[in-house]
Amino acid sequence: MSESKATRRVDHWQDPDAPRPTSRKTSASVFVQDEDGRLLLLQRVDNGLWTIPTGGVKKGETVGQAGVRECHEETGLEVEVTGLVGVFSTPDHVIVYWHGDRVDEVRQPINICLRARVTGGEIAPEPSEAEEVRWVDPADLDAYPIHPALRFRIDHGLRTQAPYIA
Repeated sequence: MSESKATRRVDHWQDPDAPRPTSRKTSASVFVQDEDGRLLLLQRVDNGLWTIPTGGVKKGETVGQAGVRECHEETGLEVEVTGLVGVFSTPDHVIVYWHGDRVDEVRQPINICLRARVTGGEIAPEPSEAEEVRWVDPADLDAYPIHPALRFRIDHGLRTQAPYIA
């Protein structure tokens, strides 16, 4: 991919100077823990931050189908949805997508974070989706650069089974 065509993502959090959103889009994320309580994380290719598997809900699919699809695309693992971590829609989070040297979109995301468990597959990150995929002990999360909006979802999922709605 040439530099002029490269897409870059910049996340803003509680930033009064962030650009105003031009769109809202629903995404699904999956919060997956293994039998040892470790959390499935991947390192994004567009900003280098660590996250849980996440992606946009496409036309013709449910939120659950999107979460399962995104997890498989990004990590190689097959999962089954088992519950809800929450619905996260704070205006504190604004995402700017750059295409080369121009802003392509400014989005205020709506994320539905699902609990899931692995049913098959092997960790095999798709190079266009993830630099690396790994299981992380929750006690080690502070060693990973995670955007505050994503860390809020992760911390909620670790803290309680009650869904978050905001």
